[in-house]
Amino acid sequence: MKLQHSIQRMAILSLTGFLVLSAGCKTEAKVTLPTVSTTEVTNITAHSATSGGNILDSKGMTVLTRGVCLAQTANPTINDRITIDGSGTGTFTSTPDLLTPGTGYFLRAYATNKAGTAYGNSVTFTTKSETTNTGFAKGADIGWLQQMEATGYKFYNDAGVQTDCIQILKDHGINSIRLRTWVNPSNDKASGHCSKEETVAMAVRAKNAGMRVMINFHYSDSWADPSKQVKPAAWKDLTFEQLKQALYDYTVDVMSALKTAGVTPEWVQVGNEIPTGFLYPEGSIYKADGKTEDWAPMVQLLNKGYDAVKFVSPDTKVILHVDRGNDNGRFRWWFDAVTKQNAKYDIIGMSYYPYWLDGKPDYTQSINALGNNLNDMAQRYGKEVMVVEVGGEDGQDTQLTAAQNAAKIQNTYDMLVAVLDKTRAVPNGKGLGVFYWEPQGARSWSYYPLSAWGNDGKPTHAMDAFLK
Repeated sequence: MKLQHSIQRMAILSLTGFLVLSAGCKTEAKVTLPTVSTTEVTNITAHSATSGGNILDSKGMTVLTRGVCLAQTANPTINDRITIDGSGTGTFTSTPDLLTPGTGYFLRAYATNKAGTAYGNSVTFTTKSETTNTGFAKGADIGWLQQMEATGYKFYNDAGVQTDCIQILKDHGINSIRLRTWVNPSNDKASGHCSKEETVAMAVRAKNAGMRVMINFHYSDSWADPSKQVKPAAWKDLTFEQLKQALYDYTVDVMSALKTAGVTPEWVQVGNEIPTGFLYPEGSIYKADGKTEDWAPMVQLLNKGYDAVKFVSPDTKVILHVDRGNDNGRFRWWFDAVTKQNAKYDIIGMSYYPYWLDGKPDYTQSINALGNNLNDMAQRYGKEVMVVEVGGEDGQDTQLTAAQNAAKIQNTYDMLVAVLDKTRAVPNGKGLGVFYWEPQGARSWSYYPLSAWGNDGKPTHAMDAFLK
């Protein structure tokens, strides 16, 4: 019995060894590359495009990564620029961004599994050229937007769906964004912020939304306008020569930060509404007696700003900005004087607010004067012209009836249509555009009565003027 048991045990061990050996010699299924096809490129902009691919794998092997690779030379590989768009088989979409405007690219879909990387067919496309200095600008100054969002304000489109504010503006025909920048601003939600860093961030956001960009240098720590032109606190003890250099260095610094972030402003304002100068007292057009005019110091400061802008961005156009665009005498007085002092600039910018004129007359009483002034400035000085600020009543006054408020909104719409028409009508295409000042700056947040936004968080009918 022992012998028989031993023989049986040996047989079992032999069989077990055979089975183990057989299992160890089992042939693995062959790993094959997936089959990849590349989809055509669509939605091409200056900085992005959309493509993708379809991944087939009949063996069922896992696709670990997939995406597109692209280069400016033929047959790009995963050693070139790539996107990673998930894993597995099937159809996928990819949108590479941060591309160079006006540049040709080769693109292929790819998929990687254990066997390696497979590539689809190669397709080609060319990014669009950067939109610069072309087309009529329909703009919005949105300096308050960051803080409105930071404090929880919600924006809604015409259908009542919460939507990004810049997208809402774009849906109403806005194609350009104006941003003010202050030197050392406070944290006040309405009269602060707009620092260099915040301005750059907003400029990048505007550019990524396909907007053209205007930067407005106030050369102050807060608001600068005809009623006040306060020097930045950090500059208050500088000599005049030091002040000119500080202005130059600051302008170069902001412009360089924008350039590093990939933004080239199409327009830059040197000063904001400066009929009597800026950077008081040195940059005032009046001497200490408050009556005798001396334009030379202001123009020296303006020219330093111009030189700084052009040093960083030679193609950017520089604007000089005066208020009361319907007042031709004011503009002739001002631009005659700075021309005699050899002021350097490219565009004459003006504000137009019928609401702020004496007696708050209806726009119909001054719109022709605005049109005549636009034409005269273009002809007299050979310059392009823009309405860089405009605004009308928002129709959100709780003391008025619904019908009265509706009439206010309609009046603002009519005014905007007229301003746009007058600017477009400037001969030889020298009327470059119109910018609404803080259209999104709802009264419920800002207490400003001239926005184009309702108490319901939606744009009013007035914004539809920019769709014409």
